[in-house]
Amino acid sequence: MTSDWDYALEIPDHPRAPRIARHVLRLILEEHGEQQFADTAELLTSELVTNAHRHARGSASVRVKRIGERLRVSVWDGNPELPALDAAPPPDLGAEDGRGLGLVRLCADSYGGFSLGTGTLGTGGKLIWFELGEERTPALGAPHA
Repeated sequence: MTSDWDYALEIPDHPRAPRIARHVLRLILEEHGEQQFADTAELLTSELVTNAHRHARGSASVRVKRIGERLRVSVWDGNPELPALDAAPPPDLGAEDGRGLGLVRLCADSYGGFSLGTGTLGTGGKLIWFELGEERTPALGAPHA
């Protein structure tokens, strides 16, 4: 079993944020010898960070955790409105936008999200996460149970 680890990255509300998040995520995975997750995790993280940039104001954060045999990536942003995760249509891979949550549904072993409210007494916003398991190899493979 691999030892657990956890990283967090604060990212500004900037058009380059998805690219920077992808590069940092890949570096973390390479440093820990977890290249089997890199392509899929990079794609899904980029989509979630892009959604945060487009639909929320202010900074966002990405957290990457290795928990046992699973990799969990979560993206927080300041918009408390949670998209309908289970209603996301299959992605049109040729489209310029609108594919993010469909790709998460298609590629992640598990995923979810929750609203943290409006932030009156705390941070607020929402958190959307996905997990990948040890067995995943194709970047666009069918979800595993």
